[in-house]
Amino acid sequence: MSSRVAIPQRAGLVIGVILALAIPPASPAAAAPVSSRVHVWLTTGDKANLLTEQPRDVLGDPVGGAPSIEVDPAQRFQKMAGFGASITDSSARLIATSPHRDAIMRDLFDPRRGLGLSYLRQPIGASDFVAGDHYTYDDVPAGQTDYRLRHFSIDHDRAEILPLLRQARALNPGLKIMATPWSPPAWMKTNQSLVGGRLVDDPRVYDALGDYFVRFVQEYRHAGVPIDALTLQNEPQNRNPSGYPGMDLRDSEEARLAVIVGRKLSHAGLSTKILGYDHNWSLHPNDGGPADDPANPEYARSLLENPAASRYFDGIAYHCYSGDPERQSQLHDAFPRKDIYFTECSGTQSGNPATTFPDTLHWHTRFLTVGAVRNWAKSVITWNLALDPAGGPHNGGCDTCVGVVTVDPATGDVTPTADYYVLGHATRFVRPSATRIGSTVDGNIHDVAFRNPDGSIVLIVVNDDWGTGTATFNVRLGEQAFSYSLPAGAVTTMTFR
Repeated sequence: MSSRVAIPQRAGLVIGVILALAIPPASPAAAAPVSSRVHVWLTTGDKANLLTEQPRDVLGDPVGGAPSIEVDPAQRFQKMAGFGASITDSSARLIATSPHRDAIMRDLFDPRRGLGLSYLRQPIGASDFVAGDHYTYDDVPAGQTDYRLRHFSIDHDRAEILPLLRQARALNPGLKIMATPWSPPAWMKTNQSLVGGRLVDDPRVYDALGDYFVRFVQEYRHAGVPIDALTLQNEPQNRNPSGYPGMDLRDSEEARLAVIVGRKLSHAGLSTKILGYDHNWSLHPNDGGPADDPANPEYARSLLENPAASRYFDGIAYHCYSGDPERQSQLHDAFPRKDIYFTECSGTQSGNPATTFPDTLHWHTRFLTVGAVRNWAKSVITWNLALDPAGGPHNGGCDTCVGVVTVDPATGDVTPTADYYVLGHATRFVRPSATRIGSTVDGNIHDVAFRNPDGSIVLIVVNDDWGTGTATFNVRLGEQAFSYSLPAGAVTTMTFR
């Protein structure tokens, strides 16, 4: 997990809509009335509707003076890699031991009968979300070293994590997986601990860590789980992880490591991408340091400005726990050939637990599904795929986190959370390799649009008014236009046939 504090302001509700719009083959005069071709599904903050199909008469004629969205398929931006979460050690334990395991996995990953989650971010070793002790793939007794990685083993993952990843890939063959370490083995670090510390400044350590990444990618591939991308350190400027694995990795050190890892991956014939940074949009309070050794607010930029390292970075990864997604666009404008990925944001319990569902529905739709993607993100990845009702199991770190689903460890029964619907309202309609296209934003109506490989168009709209009323807005795509009114706290999916 991350340097976890409350996600930036999450009070209030969301009003959202997703439309999958097929470009009509006929002329406007021959086109059927809009209402005969649109199907509507609704999720509301009070849970009265949870992706529930609505009557056909919910659309109306355009309303004068209402906010309006113009969708422009001719404007093309980034190609999407996918949407998803993480099968952490904790998630794997809950799902693997549930008697409903197969049904859970189908519901989450099957693109025809379920959500069709399409991108996962997997910890390399332990995060704070483990069902037991912290671990890496090369743990040796204190005081020993293992530069040649004689003790390297992914056996910990063979019991539950790898079987679930293989099952997910079987259900959705288009699924992609990236991987991230929370800490290298303790023997590589200055404090000889997985929690905190820095990488030992020794060429043998850097070389061994480079081999560690390559061995991980190779052995996961041999186990049936190819790795699409790596980041080199989760939240490298989190200098004070709260009782869970983490490491202070300076930008100059990550640049040095990227050159080593990049060369070793190439030498091994591996096409796995390397993404830099993997931290928040802006500096977080836990990123602080002494006045003579502050955290770098331009860490991501410095990686891409490094002439030796930049060639090995395919892009930059971001988290949500501090700042604003517009930082992604600022980086993209400076380095337009580098990709942007959004790789972590956990659902959390609100100050008032009764508002957790609508708060998350609002915030994650506004700032992730819409905000991060409008600012060039190719992926939207939350955090734990599954947690228990108490937000665990975990070892240190976050004690208010919420998974995509909640699994009761006693019965194995599953309850979807708000993130299940946030992700589902995208994954059921936005296909991998969809391209973000042009769409205007008007007032409190925020949106993002996509064109799928089959030519259909998807529009995700969020009403960012934090009031309690209903919002009416217009949508125009070519000669097609209509209005729609959304109840407070709602997310809606519309499909044009």
